[in-house]
Amino acid sequence: MSGKNATDVLLAESFKKLALHHPIDKITIKEITDEAGVIRPTFYNHFQDKYELLEWIIKTELLEPVRPLIENRMINEALLLLFINIEKEQKFYMQAVRLEGQNSFESIARSCVKGILLEIIEKNAEDKIRKFSFLTSDRVAEYYAQSMCSIVIVWMKSGMAVSAKELAEIYDYMLKHSVTEVLFGLPERS
Repeated sequence: MSGKNATDVLLAESFKKLALHHPIDKITIKEITDEAGVIRPTFYNHFQDKYELLEWIIKTELLEPVRPLIENRMINEALLLLFINIEKEQKFYMQAVRLEGQNSFESIARSCVKGILLEIIEKNAEDKIRKFSFLTSDRVAEYYAQSMCSIVIVWMKSGMAVSAKELAEIYDYMLKHSVTEVLFGLPERS
């Protein structure tokens, strides 16, 4: 389930179009294939279910475009692009964030973000020694995936009240400052 081909894109676009008018958990595979103009077996040749299709959308439309920026240490630019891409498809992601339970948007997104971060960490940290052995690549990826998904989900559930640019600035601020600074304000400079 990787890469981008015309059928994957067609199924994704059909799914997103249907999600604008129906809760995602109520959308059937038949509805997706009817909207796409393909037969049901075509869907199953590409995806196991609609949740795997959602995972594909997150990976290919949100995360793959930001990967080169992250790899080139352009974290702020990566965050901004990620948030802008969510904002562009706001109606779809507002529906997706309503998914709860075993196939929740949060769990799917966190798994996708963790996966891309883990790949980048392992690629770049092969010969690096960490200060704390507890901070394995997996734990670091999980921490940042959970943090990022948490702020994005709160943003989406609040109706995306701030712009993608402002959210990127907020997240950057939280990443670069200690908990004490965020909770109690920055110390005044004399």
